[in-house]
Amino acid sequence: MKIISSIEELRDHLSGQLRTAFVPTMGNLHEGHLSLMRLARKHGDPVVASIFVNRLQFGPNEDFEKYPRTFQSDVEKLEKEGVYILFAPTEKDLYPEPQEFRVRPPDDLGNTLEGEFRPGFFGGVTTVVLKLFSCVRPRVAVFGKKDYQQLMIVRNMARQFALPTEIIGAETIRADDGLALSSRNMYLSEAERAEAPRLYQALNFVATEMRAGHLDVFQLEHKAMEQLAAHGWNPDYISIRKRADLQPPSAGDLAQGSPLVVLAAARLGTTRLIDNLEI
Repeated sequence: MKIISSIEELRDHLSGQLRTAFVPTMGNLHEGHLSLMRLARKHGDPVVASIFVNRLQFGPNEDFEKYPRTFQSDVEKLEKEGVYILFAPTEKDLYPEPQEFRVRPPDDLGNTLEGEFRPGFFGGVTTVVLKLFSCVRPRVAVFGKKDYQQLMIVRNMARQFALPTEIIGAETIRADDGLALSSRNMYLSEAERAEAPRLYQALNFVATEMRAGHLDVFQLEHKAMEQLAAHGWNPDYISIRKRADLQPPSAGDLAQGSPLVVLAAARLGTTRLIDNLEI
């Protein structure tokens, strides 16, 4: 595996490659990330991964400095997966001058759910993703469904900018008890880790109720959040949305059986976890 930090060197190595498959990450890799590498290989060759902790998507009170950085361990895992190139730019490599040009997602998608609780987050994500795409020039790029809203925003961005990159969504990888794998799980204490699967249980409660014909969306959302709060969680949202555009479903949408997804974000101790479940 080649480890490259320079954009120019990366482009030289990938010159003439027409089937590059790309997986962007922020490192601290776990089985969820590695499953993305395997899916990427099914859709292209060579496989390129990136590790870059993107300052632009962190708010002023978020954990940029504390975000876990495990580079050597990450390298070993990627080598075992047969990744061809690891693009690991420094901030000076990727942002040699202040990144004053930014991508701004539309307000109805970028400022709801995660965007409401993390202002500017998706602008930071789309800006770095567009820049990474410019560096790698992939035919396909793989993103996990755990970050459901992010996947939709990146997919819409690629379509509207007519990027020559197909966006592939990968299913969420879970621990045996249902907890979605996440780099932030390492922040959980032993007791919190035992409690953490309740978030997925809350999503399953909502999905089960809706499949049984209980369509009072507000009541279901409120009840699921109360269940979490009763066990020491501080929920930001549990929200039932249309899969097509992540807008709240109308009575007509519910009556017609429009495909839905329930999304959640909640804090357990000092750790903020997100998850979702398609209905």
